[in-house]
Amino acid sequence: MKSVEKEAVLELKGIVKRYGKLKAVDGVDLSVLPGEKVVIIGPSGSGKSTLLRSVNMLEQIDEGHILFEGRDVGYVMRKGKRVPDSHRNICRLRSEIGMVFQHFYLFPHMTVLGNVMEGPVTVKGMDKEEARRLACMMLEKVGLSDKKEVFPATLSGGQKQRVAIARALAMQPKMMLFDEPTSALDPELVGEVFDTIRALAKDGMTMIIVTHQMGFAREIADRVIFMEAGVFVDSGRPGDFFGTCQENERISSFLSRCL
Repeated sequence: MKSVEKEAVLELKGIVKRYGKLKAVDGVDLSVLPGEKVVIIGPSGSGKSTLLRSVNMLEQIDEGHILFEGRDVGYVMRKGKRVPDSHRNICRLRSEIGMVFQHFYLFPHMTVLGNVMEGPVTVKGMDKEEARRLACMMLEKVGLSDKKEVFPATLSGGQKQRVAIARALAMQPKMMLFDEPTSALDPELVGEVFDTIRALAKDGMTMIIVTHQMGFAREIADRVIFMEAGVFVDSGRPGDFFGTCQENERISSFLSRCL
């Protein structure tokens, strides 16, 4: 019996993002399968974060196509010109593709529970009681049930990032983007955030993760991609990438500084 090939959750085709004359992302193609964990590594300024932000429509691309579950998303043609889709459709896309940033962006005037409830209520129009139950479930998932009534200022950096993850999960996304989720944390707080991401991986969440933590990349990735100067230089399964890909002098030099 033939195995059934999975259809990609996300496809990026020829993505180009310019800032003036600089091509921050230069013709990137990527296909991500359901449940796949793709880790993108590379030096600062290589276009990794810009690429993630483009997927979630936080940056407008100049060329290329973003396909989510086979649908061309993010842009429409008007009078022969491509323009961003409606605010409503972009919000819907962002609810399906959750994103966690380097910084937490929690609302300081809201409790932890309020922060996690906000998206389902305001974006999805969910009943407040239903949103409360969902938010409590997500906080339990990230190990913060006991913090739901406190304000963000009372939390550690690791706890704030876990609240940010719970907030993204409360939108019930089909995939998650993590942009350096531990770079703003003290080293002793990194582990608790990675534990949360590991649990999501175990549950089968589709993910793209940008990180400088090579040990974590080796552990969690199904595929590792090295990005530099806006392009994908090489990729492979972790065992191969951290072995044979080091034959590439540029990748070897990068890894020698990170490992």
